[in-house]
Amino acid sequence: MRNSEQEGHYCWEITEADKRGDSIRTRNNRLAAPRAFFRYVSFSGPALALQCQRVLAIPVKRYERGPVVFLSQEEIAALIAAPDLRNWIGRRDRTLLLLAVQTGLPDNEITALKCQDVELGTGAHVRCLGKGRKMRCTPLRPDVAEILKEWLSERRGGAYDPVFPSARGTHLGADALQRIVARHGAKASKTCQSISGKVITPHTLRHSAAMNLLR
Repeated sequence: MRNSEQEGHYCWEITEADKRGDSIRTRNNRLAAPRAFFRYVSFSGPALALQCQRVLAIPVKRYERGPVVFLSQEEIAALIAAPDLRNWIGRRDRTLLLLAVQTGLPDNEITALKCQDVELGTGAHVRCLGKGRKMRCTPLRPDVAEILKEWLSERRGGAYDPVFPSARGTHLGADALQRIVARHGAKASKTCQSISGKVITPHTLRHSAAMNLLR
């Protein structure tokens, strides 16, 4: 990032970011931290206010927002049917995808779910610790609750064990969850052609849940 003065204004040019191919959104996110720091300095050190104002005057770059990607009912059905149910990993993935599409939980909350967080009695729901460290309950449809019950019966985990474990029995990471969704999305595209042109991520499932609620 380079500072050059043009017509009395300070213009910041992206150099290394351009070479790396960073998106405008990534550049704006990286600018957020120094802006927050210099905003703090401007209040705690008035003598540096002028320098801080020069940094805070750096504008964020505008960008066009693309359309929100979500899955239709047919595409969701193809995705849920993609895992191979003949092995436990396939059964885990089918349950995970179904839960994600129905509840719209963020990926970090799905991977953090523990067996004790699932209630399958009357008023079946999952408990999650969300933003602001606030606990909330998300209800489950009867069909989702039944499949989750079957999975937990096979899983046989303790109260603090993850609902969806990795092959080593630990919590899945964000990258692992993305690979699971992408792998089954690629497989589903073979039976549902409309999926072929979509990049399916865990957030896509969240968008799909929101669209289902809207419908």
